[in-house]
Amino acid sequence: MATLPRALAPLRHPHYRRLAASLALSLLGQGLWAVAVVWQVVALDGGPAALSLVTALSAGGMLGSTLLGGALADRVPQRHILLGVELTQGLTIAAVAGLSLSGVLALGHLAGVALVGGIAMGLYYPAYSALVPVLVPPRDLLAANGLEGVVRPVLAQAAGPAAAGFLVAALSPGAALAAAAVAAFGAAACVATLPAPDRRGDGASGSPVVGLLADVREGFRYMVGTPWLLATLLFASLMLLVFIGPFEVLVPFAIKDAGGGPTQHAYVLAAFGIGGAVGSLVVASLRLPRRYLTVMNLLWGAGCIPLAVFGFTARLWLMLLAGAVMGATFQAGMVIWGTLLQRRVPAAMLGRISSLDFFVSLSFMPVSMALAGPVSELIGLTGTFLLGGIAPLVLAVIAIVAARMPDDEIAHPLDVPAEPVPEAPVDPVAGQPLDRV
Repeated sequence: MATLPRALAPLRHPHYRRLAASLALSLLGQGLWAVAVVWQVVALDGGPAALSLVTALSAGGMLGSTLLGGALADRVPQRHILLGVELTQGLTIAAVAGLSLSGVLALGHLAGVALVGGIAMGLYYPAYSALVPVLVPPRDLLAANGLEGVVRPVLAQAAGPAAAGFLVAALSPGAALAAAAVAAFGAAACVATLPAPDRRGDGASGSPVVGLLADVREGFRYMVGTPWLLATLLFASLMLLVFIGPFEVLVPFAIKDAGGGPTQHAYVLAAFGIGGAVGSLVVASLRLPRRYLTVMNLLWGAGCIPLAVFGFTARLWLMLLAGAVMGATFQAGMVIWGTLLQRRVPAAMLGRISSLDFFVSLSFMPVSMALAGPVSELIGLTGTFLLGGIAPLVLAVIAIVAARMPDDEIAHPLDVPAEPVPEAPVDPVAGQPLDRV
């Protein structure tokens, strides 16, 4: 395993391999659920309003739990949280799968499981983000985040939905739901083999709820007092506000006006996902940029510019190219961002800061989607695409200058090569080479 390419270097660590396997199964399950739930709603004679209810409950559950989830991830072993999430997902989805296969499933059952699953996933992301640097040394964190950026679109946006579509067509939505439950149980089995490192000792005293709320406030104070972090989150939230709505809501109408339909829209989304996988792999294969803050923010800001293409062309190949470039730059920046958080945020704060990042994303996505339609009616599709494509670059430059990011990244270099690690490091608990643990 010692001769692995840089992008695959994290896989030399056996505990990380198990975590990566659990993530892969979890992402596969998410892709299975995303398609299975749509056709299950249809099978129950539900329409767009019913599907909106189910998806809104899931998103609302994530939004409501993620901040407390970050505080929890900084107090208890992250392994326990991930195991609880996967078991909850597996048991609840298995229950609705059984009801579906028995012919007694109701929309209320599906909505309840969507809410519980959303709450569980709000706990998952902060715990996962905080656990990675426990299992992977700093020199391999960039590659670990890059691997995640590759497998996420492949499994959650391609393989999982494709498998669900096949199962629904060949068998039933209940079969696809059952497959999603199996994936969750598989992820739980992988997590169960991970170590449970000790957490900080200050979380045991006092009221648990009051303590968690105090931890959340501490996370906000850290964010406000850290210029590069605050500026990046503010920029990212505004970028999502002006970009994600036009991309998610208005791109299908631009494709329709150009003579395309659902198939062409699927191609554009696939190009975005493939571009993201390629961008993640490229960044994971390189060293972290010396100007990591500047590069990351410019990748996000400039990467939105191709959105303007959808306002000026009716050619599908240009739309595909624009989607691929946006996916590549967005995911490349995300790989740097994840590594930056894991390298510069104190370990005792990482869960809370990761949850703040997740919270910001969830908060502004529905707002952007709600505004996209009315704004396009005021200034037209072309004007909305121009605004969504150009404004993020201006916001990125403002954030870089306002937070003095060039000075900060030079004062805190992260591209310094780490000292080499022995070929076969010894596990301090088992007393044997890690490859045998």
